[in-house]
Amino acid sequence: MEDVNKIRLFEEMPVPKAVMKLAVPTIIGCLVTMLYNLADTYFVGILNDPIQNAAVTLSAPVLLAFNAVNNLFGVGASSMMSRALGIKDFDTARKSSAFGFYSALLCGILFSFFCTVFKTPLMALLGTSPENTVQTDSYMFWTVTCGAAPAILNVVMAYLVRAEGSAFHASIGTMSGCILNIILDPMFILPWGLNMGAAGAGCATFISNCAACAYFFVLLYIKRKRTYVSVSPKYMNVSKKIIFGICGVGIPAAIQNLLNVTGMTILNNFTADFSSEAVAAMGISQKISMIPMYAAMGLSQGIMPLISYNYASGNCGRMKKTIIFSAKLSVIFLAVTSIGYYIGSEGLISMFMENDVIVEYGSSFLRGFCIATPFLAVDFLAVGVFQACGMGKKSFIFAVMRKIVLEIPALYILNYLFPLYGLAYAQFVAELILAIAAVIFLVRMFYELDAAGRASVRSNN
Repeated sequence: MEDVNKIRLFEEMPVPKAVMKLAVPTIIGCLVTMLYNLADTYFVGILNDPIQNAAVTLSAPVLLAFNAVNNLFGVGASSMMSRALGIKDFDTARKSSAFGFYSALLCGILFSFFCTVFKTPLMALLGTSPENTVQTDSYMFWTVTCGAAPAILNVVMAYLVRAEGSAFHASIGTMSGCILNIILDPMFILPWGLNMGAAGAGCATFISNCAACAYFFVLLYIKRKRTYVSVSPKYMNVSKKIIFGICGVGIPAAIQNLLNVTGMTILNNFTADFSSEAVAAMGISQKISMIPMYAAMGLSQGIMPLISYNYASGNCGRMKKTIIFSAKLSVIFLAVTSIGYYIGSEGLISMFMENDVIVEYGSSFLRGFCIATPFLAVDFLAVGVFQACGMGKKSFIFAVMRKIVLEIPALYILNYLFPLYGLAYAQFVAELILAIAAVIFLVRMFYELDAAGRASVRSNN
């Protein structure tokens, strides 16, 4: 019965309903993930200590680097799985999931090892100062030294479960860890609890990621006879087909995230030249601005299995309808959200830190970040389509354009022209140009698919 329902979802269900069934749980999961990221900032902010808040902000690039592994094996393996299911190649789907799982586990262990061994140069690279190095180190002990593997596996397993259409279970697994983190944060951070400050936020994150991993292991055991997701060593396969299929999509996605880390590190280093208050304000405004961004990301991730399946099975008309419907939905939502953010920027920042200097800095930063979000919707959707269809080269081109060609140069130029305040507008410059490029790429892709379909019909006749 479950297989019949999955086939109906991918092949027969009306596109708006199929998009909602896959995307809504994923969006909710992404938003809850964002809320748990905000929880660290919020509860550390209650301490009213800019140094503690700066520690969380300065650690962000390392945690963002986890997404390079998540995308390499999560996006890569899930795309491979969905395309394999589209052509009914169930053995490849199982082998892809096992390869993604064990590769992610190994990378998580190596991540912890190297970040711990090379901790001193890493701290310098992140832009820490003598006043916040101890707090940053304490936060990273729990989130990186202890927590890299569970943090990575949590996300990768959600991708694998979502690849076969089980978006609800994927989101429940992600949300279970996030909700636990929100509950534990005040207990570990605040003076009435364990009073650990930033280190307590890291410890709560570590425990919650372990809990989320436990959920996925239990889920896969219960569904072991009704799922194509496998973590059994017997399906671990290093054949050229599996490696190239996963890495062809995963490597460009991983590079995209590494470039995001590079951009964030440069941004934090520029901000750190001013003060800890500026760093804290930048961290708060970034996390608030990421709420609608995570919604757009959730939509693009949620519809990836639907796009992959129909692209592989040759149902390009259904794939095109999915993309167009999703684009309209995402752009309208983010445009409305951006207007609200721009108007209420001061109030939003003051919710996290009652410090006049930080509120002044943060509200200016948030206005710059929020005007980029409607264009992010188009960019995320285009990259998601390329990843879903196995077009790793196109997603790589977008990654290079976003950071190396556009955003990082804009950071240098805008910081020179408008010191500190110009930094928040670099993303807008990049995403505006990328949105235009995304529309051009997608229109061209639709034209090529239509031409291929017409050629196929003529050859059959």
